Amino acid sequence: MSSTNRITKPHEIVERALELSTADGCVVIADEGSSANLRWAGNALTTNGVTRSRTLTVIATVDGKEGTASGVVSRSAVTADDLEPLIRAAEAAARGAGPAEDAQQLVTGTPASPDFTDAPAETSSAVFADFAPALGEAFARAREGGRELYGFANHELVSTYVGTSTGLRLRHDQPNGTLELNAKSPDRQRSAWAGRSTRDFKDVDPTVLDAELAVRLGWAERKIDLPAGRYETLLPPTAVADLLIYQMWSAAARDAVEGRTVFSKPGGGTRLGEKLSELPLSLRSDPNAPGLESAPFVIAHSSGDDASVFDNGLPVPATEWIADGHLNRLSTTRHTAGLTGMQLSPGFGNLILDAGGEKSLDEMVAATERGLLLTCLWYIREVDPATLLLTGLTRDGVYLVENGQVVGEVNNFRFNESPVDLLSRASEAGRTEKTLPREWSDWFTRAAMPALRIPDFNMSSVSKGV
Repeated sequence: MSSTNRITKPHEIVERALELSTADGCVVIADEGSSANLRWAGNALTTNGVTRSRTLTVIATVDGKEGTASGVVSRSAVTADDLEPLIRAAEAAARGAGPAEDAQQLVTGTPASPDFTDAPAETSSAVFADFAPALGEAFARAREGGRELYGFANHELVSTYVGTSTGLRLRHDQPNGTLELNAKSPDRQRSAWAGRSTRDFKDVDPTVLDAELAVRLGWAERKIDLPAGRYETLLPPTAVADLLIYQMWSAAARDAVEGRTVFSKPGGGTRLGEKLSELPLSLRSDPNAPGLESAPFVIAHSSGDDASVFDNGLPVPATEWIADGHLNRLSTTRHTAGLTGMQLSPGFGNLILDAGGEKSLDEMVAATERGLLLTCLWYIREVDPATLLLTGLTRDGVYLVENGQVVGEVNNFRFNESPVDLLSRASEAGRTEKTLPREWSDWFTRAAMPALRIPDFNMSSVSKGV
């Protein structure tokens, strides 16, 4: 067997791919992933499993008379024998493409990761060693309480290796865990949901979530019909996260400068520096935030409004997007920072909202004279990019609060709101806590948010959904 055929380790594949490249520049990204999961229904485990994956992305750059072009090709389950065809495909794509608008010199100067040549990190069913027995206890408690638990736990661990023809050798291990738990009454007429994000399943307790859901199912024993309208509403951290993640996805500097987003100023320019909230809100990202750690350098498998393949390996600093209620930054690549004259602010791997609040959601409920308490939002879609008007549905429990007490469950609603407008109207923020965004949990899980009190949340119509 030749030495080439024995190349199986991620860093070896990256090095070999760079050796094979004949392009003017080359970036190779190897993603080695593993996942473990548990699923359950009716208070009993149904399935469990462990999977492995490998994806290799090659970005070839070719300098021509009219500028630098790039070609990007990604393939799964790549072996040593697949490398040369993959490299040649990326080079052919680059030579067949026109000059890349976002072309920049490939990043240099970042110190190599000391573990670049180490084997990839892997998860396994052992991650559930403490969680699984607690889940069994939750099943027993649910049976005794006359409720049924459904849901899943998933843990992923992705080791990403980035190598470039300019000498970068970087690696990042990203753990990502989600727990979603539904409790239902035996007649399926009542349903409640709770979710958590975690890095290792050591900080989540399904018995605690089950107890929370039991309370909510009790609230739902009394049904109250309410019409559409504007209501004082308590948005829990998960709902706040779903809305602000969408806001950040819409915060590209170039789009704002070109007048296409909610952050564009009428008549030209952007809303940078504008006061967005009377509350002292700070919306920030920090790769080193405890419990929410994310990649400290850019990992870009493709180029878009807020990412550039030419920026791979660029350090990602802590960034305050909103500072003391004022819009402070919009996301930029090196290319769009140059176009707009704004500070370089690479994309975000986590999102943290803080307003200095200290109250728990329960304490905010106790201070409510009359209003609605939501569980979560789902099926969120954009209606108008100019105002970032979003629509969506409430799900798994909307409760009426009167004189500081939950008095029953009301019908679901369709809402129409802009997260930017919500920040301007929010009258109170609770304490910040880690949360799982329910709508975006397949794409983004690392968030910490407070509950928000909105005096006039727009429930635009009654929904018959669950």
